[in-house]
Amino acid sequence: MPQSPGLFYQVHFYLFGLLAIASALAFVTRKSPVAAALWLVSVMFNLAALYVMMDAHFVGAIQVLVYAGAIMVVFLFVVMLLNLGHPDELSDIRGRWGRLAAGGVGLALLAQIMVLARTRFAPELQVPANPVFGGPPDRGAVGTVAQPLFTEHLLAFELTSILLLAAIVGAVAIGKRRTAP
Repeated sequence: MPQSPGLFYQVHFYLFGLLAIASALAFVTRKSPVAAALWLVSVMFNLAALYVMMDAHFVGAIQVLVYAGAIMVVFLFVVMLLNLGHPDELSDIRGRWGRLAAGGVGLALLAQIMVLARTRFAPELQVPANPVFGGPPDRGAVGTVAQPLFTEHLLAFELTSILLLAAIVGAVAIGKRRTAP
């Protein structure tokens, strides 16, 4: 007897929510900035999974690409440029129990992916269409987001890009000043 789709999504919603909270707690309790950045990437991936479960696939993809990808890479470059992390602090998993727990979580996720890949989704387990994120059929999801972004909010978009550029230039200037004799 197949499970109801409500139970399937409810279990995974709470799973991703608890993983996001646990990763956020690990993020704020790390001493190493590199390890903290990696825990923040975990938070971003869990939030992306929650967006996908809410049928906001575009927002979930942007969450992974922009936040977990680009901004974390910039953050790690700044950390490396300022030399805040030390090689012996890169790993938070020290000892046998941490590695066993990480391996167990990895195996559980791999098993879940394999089961989902082998299963043909029954109609009752498919995600229902969400009219909130659909948008007009002629523009699609990307057009719905891009239209106001590049018309009404173009100034805010460009100012944000200039602020990010200024932050990168400032980080490089600070890094150059520290390394000069």
